[in-house]
Amino acid sequence: MQQQYLSQLRNLRRYLPRPVDREAGKQLESELLEDARWTINYEVLIVSSCAIATFGLVNNSAAVIIGAMLIAPLMLPLRALALGFLEGNWLLLRRATLSLVGGTLLAIGLSFLIGWLARIPPLGSEILSRTQPNLIDLGIAISAGGVSGFAKIRKDISDVLAGTAISVALMPPLCVVGLSISQGIVSYGSGAFLLYLTNLFGIVFACQLVFILAGYSRLSRSLLLTSFFTVLLLLPLSTNFIKLVRQQQLQATINQLLLRRTITLNQAGISLRGNQVDWTGKPPTVYLFIDFTPNARDAQMITSKQVAEVEKFISAQMQRPFTLVAIVNEVQKIQASYENSEAGKHRVDETPSRSIRTETLPGFVQPTEN
Repeated sequence: MQQQYLSQLRNLRRYLPRPVDREAGKQLESELLEDARWTINYEVLIVSSCAIATFGLVNNSAAVIIGAMLIAPLMLPLRALALGFLEGNWLLLRRATLSLVGGTLLAIGLSFLIGWLARIPPLGSEILSRTQPNLIDLGIAISAGGVSGFAKIRKDISDVLAGTAISVALMPPLCVVGLSISQGIVSYGSGAFLLYLTNLFGIVFACQLVFILAGYSRLSRSLLLTSFFTVLLLLPLSTNFIKLVRQQQLQATINQLLLRRTITLNQAGISLRGNQVDWTGKPPTVYLFIDFTPNARDAQMITSKQVAEVEKFISAQMQRPFTLVAIVNEVQKIQASYENSEAGKHRVDETPSRSIRTETLPGFVQPTEN
């Protein structure tokens, strides 16, 4: 029995990672020490990537933000931090920590300065999408961190680092923190910083796993400590994930109610192009983007009184209050009116048109198209 048990243990050892030779380990530490240095090159990369990302966020341009992600200077000290923490290498750990903290503060400070000087318009969708991280973001960070760590020890796949940098996106959340603080919106800044911490711990945790499995380090308490801090993030991330799922379900239900159970949006000349919900309002506001064809047979423009009736119907069906706003042909806003007047009708320059709706209204879920 004992011999059989020992035989099984020997067989199991074949599947465990074998330590790399001492020379390979020293080579990796030397490379990571160089990566973790605070140099002029590192400063230039931080400033340039931060400036590009900040201007991209202000302009609500995904293409510009992706360009900033490609630079990804903060990935360098993060991998060094992962190995230094595992090996107890205080020189590597100290150098990586100083570079990471310094780069973080520099990015937040620069984005704050740009936001304060530019007097940016209301926050756009690219900013808002980074203020409520959830479990999906943690999964992305761990996956991207694993690829980044593996690419460091396998030079033949280093070409994938650009895609990894884009997927995990360390710099844009920091820029959102600075921009949010410059506008006095602390809640958005804290949400963006939570996303940054999620990416940070996810990358470090995944890199540590890769270094252990590749034989560059042994399992130690430092991995358990990293795991502990990563698990702590699960509570706020899970809360945001549940909220996101619930909001999407509610928006889908609202869309079905509007299309199938309201006469107003099915009358001649009226076509519902999509809807969007601002969940930050109390009560939340449902924006309906409507196309009106005046030359259609029996076509009639919807009235503020009709909008009020639909608002009552939606609130009753959803068992919670909602405010309804109709944006017609991108040039006219019609709000609920409970009086026989035109008080509920306004020009759209007082509120965003469909083409810029997410650029000016905070807290939006992506619109549902029909």
